[in-house]
Amino acid sequence: MTLATPAGVAGTLERQERRFALALFAPAFLLLLLTTTAPLVFLGWNSLQKLDLSMPWISGFAGLDNYTKMGADPRFWNSLWLTVVYTASTVILQVIIGLSLALLVLQIPRGQGLLRVAAILPIVLAPVVVGLFWRTLVLAPDFGLVDVVTRTLGLGSHNWLGDPQLALISVIAIHTWQWTPFAFLVLLATLATLPPDVYEAARLDRASAWQRFRYITLPLIRPAVVMVVILRTMTALSAFAAIFAATGGGPGTSTEILNLYAYRTSFTELNIGYGSALAMVLLAITLFVSWLLFRRRKAVG
Repeated sequence: MTLATPAGVAGTLERQERRFALALFAPAFLLLLLTTTAPLVFLGWNSLQKLDLSMPWISGFAGLDNYTKMGADPRFWNSLWLTVVYTASTVILQVIIGLSLALLVLQIPRGQGLLRVAAILPIVLAPVVVGLFWRTLVLAPDFGLVDVVTRTLGLGSHNWLGDPQLALISVIAIHTWQWTPFAFLVLLATLATLPPDVYEAARLDRASAWQRFRYITLPLIRPAVVMVVILRTMTALSAFAAIFAATGGGPGTSTEILNLYAYRTSFTELNIGYGSALAMVLLAITLFVSWLLFRRRKAVG
């Protein structure tokens, strides 16, 4: 009769623990593949097909035709340009306003907890609710809150979401309003951890407030700023619900970012193949921008 050695028992227990961990991990991993990877593969396959439900008799393998078609599609280039403007504007505004509010709140000795709770409220709202809220109560002509203010100031009434020149500015304001609190909370938490003795030494050296901000605060919070930029850029590139609820991409195509163009092409015009190709291009842009920003974060770190 052979007795099990302590090493053998330990090895058996380790193998059992690995099998148990794998049994716990496998269902979640398979579900993740089913809900993320499989739809992406299906989307990529559709992007290579000539699949137009308005003309179902014209179908078949299209290869890269859907992608080459974009080069001569002015609506694609317009939506791509709007995506760049929308993303850059909202991210820059969120960082600047969020950092300004964080610096301001740090100077308030009392009530910071209440301000943090108030800042969370826009974030927890669903984007579609935010879009409808701004469309019906804030930016509605004649009786909206913004229109009331402009008429009181003698600036007249404006169709904020119906005017092609104002609609893009309006949806940028909607996105900025909802997500600036995120930047504010992250930067406020970062600023609260900065060492006070560094600032005290700078004051003794008679450094001005601007010099302290430029040479002390900004370098210390730069990693947090870069992370906020990464997260907010990813959200802005994938924005859909708030714009769809507020303008539907209109008037015309004045707020039709690439995400909305892909949606309209696929589910309104029923051109599934070309819409899938547009979505794949947006995915590629998002991955590329993410890669660039994460490289920038490592360089900062």
